[in-house]
Amino acid sequence: MDVIVQQWREQRPDLDPSAKQITGRIVRLASLFQQAYADAFAELDLNEGDYGVLAPLRRAGAPFELSPTELARHRMMTSGGMTAALDRLERKGLVVRTPNPADRRGSLVRLTDEGLRVMEEAMRTHAEVEHRLVEALDGPAADALEAGLRTLLRSLDGPSAPA
Repeated sequence: MDVIVQQWREQRPDLDPSAKQITGRIVRLASLFQQAYADAFAELDLNEGDYGVLAPLRRAGAPFELSPTELARHRMMTSGGMTAALDRLERKGLVVRTPNPADRRGSLVRLTDEGLRVMEEAMRTHAEVEHRLVEALDGPAADALEAGLRTLLRSLDGPSAPA
């Protein structure tokens, strides 16, 4: 990134490329993180999208169920995208859809026993990958980065958004 920024300074001295020091690194880190998660989840026959749908069900606690609308909200997905994801996870035997007793028009999505087993392993794997990805940062550096990223997310998402 340092070389790229220096090249931009030489080629376009009228532009300030200093923000690239941050944004370029964030974009590169995002790519590296996504690849690390993809590699880890592949061993469980999951992808990052699958994990993103299953994780809110696990976090909900027993009986590990939410409505498709709640899941879509957690994932910021359209209802059509969520339906396709749930169809795939249902075919894998990880979730089951049942009628919602509180809303005859709706359904609930619940982790199956196999889904819960896979999620327990996936959560362990996810945590291991997260720690490996940031192990180069000592306590103060990790704290400073977390605070800076929180500030940046709040400035972009708004103060009420989760940071």
